[in-house]
Amino acid sequence: MPTQELEALRFIRYEAADAIGYITLNRPEKRNALSADMVSELKMAFEFAEEDTACKVIVLRAEGAAFCAGADLAYIQELQSFGYTDNLADSTHLMQLFHQIYTLKKVVIAQVQGHALAGGCGLATVCDFAFAVPEARFGYTEVKIGFLPAIVSVFLLRKVGEARTKELLLTGDVLSAQRAQELGLVNGVVGAAELTSYVHDFARRLCVENSAQSMEATKEMLARIPEMPLEDSLRYAAHINAEARGSLDCRRGIAAFLAKEKITWEN
Repeated sequence: MPTQELEALRFIRYEAADAIGYITLNRPEKRNALSADMVSELKMAFEFAEEDTACKVIVLRAEGAAFCAGADLAYIQELQSFGYTDNLADSTHLMQLFHQIYTLKKVVIAQVQGHALAGGCGLATVCDFAFAVPEARFGYTEVKIGFLPAIVSVFLLRKVGEARTKELLLTGDVLSAQRAQELGLVNGVVGAAELTSYVHDFARRLCVENSAQSMEATKEMLARIPEMPLEDSLRYAAHINAEARGSLDCRRGIAAFLAKEKITWEN
């Protein structure tokens, strides 16, 4: 069961079912816009989900018409009075959330039932998978208001490359879900009536068919390799390959394969 702190959350809900942990943005009246408090609650929820033994895969979803509209307007107004030190602390707060999701031990799936703009688009970007309804719109629109999408740029460069990152961040264009899929921001576009069941079934497939240990190690590997020189990355890959061969999951999986038995990884 969630801790007392999780039960006291105002803007986020957490629950686990069928080995899936659901983190729900629950501020629909504000289009699930990000404030400092909401970022804090998200960090707490992801920290809990990472250690929750009832959860193997995480789904990030939202209530209301929008997935996340970016920064809260009232909070943007408040930023006008911030000095550099306060702004750095606030930027670091969001950076920590994005880094936390990107490097989390468990797979994170974004279930995008509505628009994901600016920081909200960044939130979907750092998830491992994203599935969206056709009506959803995506965009890093910060340049339209004299701001810049600095933090998400680090992750977006890794995700779609320099040319597409420049196109997305320098134009600030708002994209259809279909175009977002073409650019690699979204893994699939699914009708609104089917989105919840589709994401559930996808998450369940990962729970049942894949080793949690292997998914965790693969996520860590993919986060670390891009910044390594070629020779270092190959040595690192050989090292974790050797480690994986001696793992309990690998021994179990190979034994099942040789015995021509179907293995279920949920247990």
